[in-house]
Amino acid sequence: MPWTSERETPALSVNPPPIGAAMARGAMGRCPVCGQGRLFNGYLRVVDACESCHAPLGRMRADDAPPYFTILIAGHVLLPAVFWVEKLWQPPMWLHMAVWLPLFAIVCTLLLRPVKGATLAWMLRLGLTGDEQGAPVPAPVAPRRTPGDA
Repeated sequence: MPWTSERETPALSVNPPPIGAAMARGAMGRCPVCGQGRLFNGYLRVVDACESCHAPLGRMRADDAPPYFTILIAGHVLLPAVFWVEKLWQPPMWLHMAVWLPLFAIVCTLLLRPVKGATLAWMLRLGLTGDEQGAPVPAPVAPRRTPGDA
């Protein structure tokens, strides 16, 4: 295949919405393309395709971006409060750990799903649908057992 500087954009069944609308839909756990179907099947597992518009969502891999953005947001929201409490009251370190560690864990857990949805919407808007690496790898099929197998 000859090299071209033109980038192939994957064909979706509908035109993708503006980036703000797509990211808001993704953050709400809805399909970034149509806003109707579910984006997640569980806490963080992405559905294979949208149940409404059939947009291919399952092959997109956000990898480490959502946790990175989640920690970045949680740190910028909570860290000023940590410094403010330390400056005003200077509590012992065990109290900091008893308060801030669970709070950071709760905030990160609550933010991770909306951040992943917004990241997937951003990736879809950029044209990263997961088809960049070629055809999907088929899942292994378990061998059939016959009644005579022990």
